[in-house]
Amino acid sequence: MTGPVPPSPLPPGAQDGRKDLTLLPVGEPPQQQLRADAARNRTRLLEAASLLLVERGAANLTMEAVASAAGVGKGTVFRRFGDRTGLLLALLDHREQKLQAAFLSGPPPLGPGAPAAQRLHAFGPAVIRHEHDHHELILATRADPLRTYGVPAYGLRVAHIAMLLREAGVEGDAELLAHTLLGCLDTALVHHLGVERGMPLDRLEAAWHDLVTRLGAER
Repeated sequence: MTGPVPPSPLPPGAQDGRKDLTLLPVGEPPQQQLRADAARNRTRLLEAASLLLVERGAANLTMEAVASAAGVGKGTVFRRFGDRTGLLLALLDHREQKLQAAFLSGPPPLGPGAPAAQRLHAFGPAVIRHEHDHHELILATRADPLRTYGVPAYGLRVAHIAMLLREAGVEGDAELLAHTLLGCLDTALVHHLGVERGMPLDRLEAAWHDLVTRLGAER
């Protein structure tokens, strides 16, 4: 490289790549911003939706069914979540925040306390397992394919990977490399390879390790 690579933009509220990254929602505003009664109603609706999700699957989860299960009018569900995609994104929040907590503040090697290269190697398998376990719900939110790249959770993943790439001494445009690496972990691709092609997840994880090593991040 002929000069230093400028740092990639971080999600709102992140002052540097390590200490100030905070849990970010998939698409809904943080619950603490809601009034207490509205937050309780939102929780009630999400609990009803979660039960229906298990019983019927994401493809059959409707706003009408959630309203009926929660004992409220359909308009209440629409006012809270906007549309079906908003509801599905809200259901993803809890699952996504568990993953975020693991790589931001959990035990090493995924969380802090391990060298950046080790954390980078651990990140891929964690996301692969997450995308595989929740693929139906995640894919059901993809009505607008561009929305994937605009939600705060995606920006946090990009910033986290870019930070680890820089700390591991990987050369190149850290932000674009982060986007490229995340493309390998995309839910649709993981589902296609793991379910439709029948590839074991161990094979996908080994490919992640090989790619990260080729970039120069040794374990």
